[in-house]
Amino acid sequence: MVITHHGGQCFKVTFGDLTLVFDPIAKGATLPAVRFGADIAFVSRNHADMNGTEEVAYGGKQPFVIDGPGEYEHSGITAQGLLTTSHYGLAAGQKEAMNTIYTVDLEGMTLVHLGALTSSELPTDVREAIDGVDVLFVPVGGGNVLDASSAHKLAVELAPRIIIPMHWSGIGKPDALKTFLKEEGGAAETVDKLTLKKKDALEKDGAIIVVTA
Repeated sequence: MVITHHGGQCFKVTFGDLTLVFDPIAKGATLPAVRFGADIAFVSRNHADMNGTEEVAYGGKQPFVIDGPGEYEHSGITAQGLLTTSHYGLAAGQKEAMNTIYTVDLEGMTLVHLGALTSSELPTDVREAIDGVDVLFVPVGGGNVLDASSAHKLAVELAPRIIIPMHWSGIGKPDALKTFLKEEGGAAETVDKLTLKKKDALEKDGAIIVVTA
């Protein structure tokens, strides 16, 4: 699979002829909207920074949209959405909003995208549903999502083979990525795209890989 970062929490994952996207950026968002075709679109938070499903209906592709908790299977891909909460982008008077964590089984690997998660304290049923994580996409931007310290705490608990920080490019606090890397000990690999096979993941143990946007 090949993983590319498109700003904020948006990641495109391609393998063969299939394309997945997590949190595509819509028009009118904080960041420039994305424009590419996807077969499956995962939306963690119903906000323009993360719900641009129309923007990934492109090039003959019409995405199967997954935008909430539940179990899903499409195009041979199995996924589960887990209910959590977020304080990101709340409307006036709103105390919290729904955030969905996604676990996706792909090419023998388990990908977990935490979305706009606010708290590192996961509900018991959610924590029990997350196991054997190969790639963890974790927000580090602070403010209304996990900050460096809470992102580090949760990453240690979930024990993924690979950690990919998000919510630092274009949104989040200006030094969020730098602070997170310092929290993690400073060692990280930086790539413009991540090409990954199962055997590569098996060689990792909590490796931090920054995929530039």
